[in-house]
Amino acid sequence: MTKRRILRLSGPDTHDFLQGLITNDIAKLTQGIVYAAMLTPQGKYLADFFLVSSADDVLLDVAESLADMLVQRLSMYKLRAAVEIDTTELHLHRGLGARPADGFADPRCEALGWRSYRAAPQTDDSTDWDALRVAHLVPETGIELTPDTFILEAGFERLNGVDFRKGCYVGQEVTARMKHKTELRKGLAQVDVQGSAPVGTELTSAGKTAGTLFTQARGMGIAYLRFDRATGQMQAGDAVVTRADVP
Repeated sequence: MTKRRILRLSGPDTHDFLQGLITNDIAKLTQGIVYAAMLTPQGKYLADFFLVSSADDVLLDVAESLADMLVQRLSMYKLRAAVEIDTTELHLHRGLGARPADGFADPRCEALGWRSYRAAPQTDDSTDWDALRVAHLVPETGIELTPDTFILEAGFERLNGVDFRKGCYVGQEVTARMKHKTELRKGLAQVDVQGSAPVGTELTSAGKTAGTLFTQARGMGIAYLRFDRATGQMQAGDAVVTRADVP
């Protein structure tokens, strides 16, 4: 499981500050946990994270690999806003089945169970989260989600990570334009995989680049595809790949 850092944002301007930066509507915190991203002005992915209310504060659950960058970027935007950003000693816990009293249903997909934030590290998790992600086409920070990612191509609308009614945020114009295109020409898709290949292996079809193969588990995978070329059998190193959503 990806190592996480839990930040705490506090101060009277916290909600307004986040509302102008993230892809989702901060008002949804009243309903539970919120999944969102922060983008560049060009509409490309910087980080994805979860937000949870904690009394008057907001907890922000982000991959450890992106935490320092995200704190720096948030601090850059903070200017005179009355917001403090601190690292907590909390740890992410995850599980399937009955949700505990302190748990929040994963907003991306019901099959991903629950998340909670506790003082002690989790020691009892044996879930194959990659297999679940692949089965439900859920991208992961630093694997399918990279600085070249446009979030709609990564399925953020399906994963409840973007709100098109909330108003402006950094990167909103590009995201809105992509939303109103007739059809995305590229994006993440579920694939069947015979064999295996390293994460990031180029996919080819009829000798032309058709995309990139990422996480694989139990004969399936997540791939970023150029849809007009991703037809029939594709090759990723020694692996044979076909789209799972195409007969």
